[in-house]
Amino acid sequence: MLILKLALRNLLRNRRRSLLTIISMGGGYFLLSTMAAMTEGSYSNMIDIFTSDHTGHVQIHSEDYLTRPSLYKTLEFNSAIDQHLMSQPRVQSIAPRIYSPSLAYGSNKSFPAQVIGIQPEKEANTSLLKNKVVQGVYLADGMTADGYFPAMIGVSLAKQLRLSVGDELVLIAQGADGSIANDVFQVTGIVGSESSYEKLNVYLSLNAAQTFFAMGNQVHEWAIKLDHQKYARKVSQILQTDSQLLARQPNIQVAPWQVVEEAFYRGMQADKKGNYVSMGIIIFIVAIGVLNTILMGTLERTHEFGVLRAIGTRPMGVFRLILMESTMLALVACLVGAVFALPTNYWMQTVGFVLPEPIDMGGIQFTAMLGEISWFSMGMPASVVLLSTLAVSVFPAIRAARISPLQAMQER
Repeated sequence: MLILKLALRNLLRNRRRSLLTIISMGGGYFLLSTMAAMTEGSYSNMIDIFTSDHTGHVQIHSEDYLTRPSLYKTLEFNSAIDQHLMSQPRVQSIAPRIYSPSLAYGSNKSFPAQVIGIQPEKEANTSLLKNKVVQGVYLADGMTADGYFPAMIGVSLAKQLRLSVGDELVLIAQGADGSIANDVFQVTGIVGSESSYEKLNVYLSLNAAQTFFAMGNQVHEWAIKLDHQKYARKVSQILQTDSQLLARQPNIQVAPWQVVEEAFYRGMQADKKGNYVSMGIIIFIVAIGVLNTILMGTLERTHEFGVLRAIGTRPMGVFRLILMESTMLALVACLVGAVFALPTNYWMQTVGFVLPEPIDMGGIQFTAMLGEISWFSMGMPASVVLLSTLAVSVFPAIRAARISPLQAMQER
């Protein structure tokens, strides 16, 4: 308690220096907090857009399908597995899919296309596909009025084949039973943009795709949407060891989006390291300012420390006194910084910085840079300010603790 009183008295005795130090450290907290909030919010927003586009947060495949996809690497599809997946914590929706290359024919022209079989309702709840329809209507189950299975095609494919809504689309592909799959479909919708993932895709209902490829009740993938992307690794680990799921699908491979889209994830992590360098520069500047303040205060109080030592104060007591003063300054600075950072971060989270020109990310318009209030954006700067302050205070504290009482009391 005596050390605390002495530390508080010393800080109040030189109010101007203490105030300037608090402003310096509080400014450092504010800069770190807002930068962390903007960085984490921007990346989180980008990840949400990217995973909602088509990837999902978690994917389930057979064996090594991710690295070597094949028409024959399939999983059994049934309602029991759907229900079991939907019962898992954090899971919001699931979407079974079929993938296979094909040759598409249109108006006197052919072009390679990727055929994707989906359940329209589940896909709409898992990805943004329904929101990207630019002509016609979203894909439906069943048959059209003309007796065809409906098909939804990408913008670029529609241009290449000169097809529009209502036209016939012919697909030829390899069937799972070794036969040549071929059929006529009716275009009911055109989706995406020339820069989007869907540009050369053909979407069929799951039943139509299973019939076309002679796959029975098999699928290639389940895409899973969670309530937040940060739980992707945890949920994938749980599902990978889930006994009920393994009993039905013994050779499954459950992968989070970080594995499915590894190139995107690595690029994002590399970009984050650049931001950490900027944060490190801010920390260094704040730490130098704190070191200067504490060191100057220690040098000016040499006589005082000599008196303390002369009346019996142990070196550790002087050491603790310096660290206590630094800690008090840092705590007040963090509080002041948080008072200004919290409303700023809230504004960035709700409004953000509107971009002068929207950025197209796979057919999705990225119109603003948003921040994010989290324990990281608010707690990390406080930890950094406290630890850096204590770190730079150790040298002045050791100097004061080792001072000779006789020499110190002779100095003025």
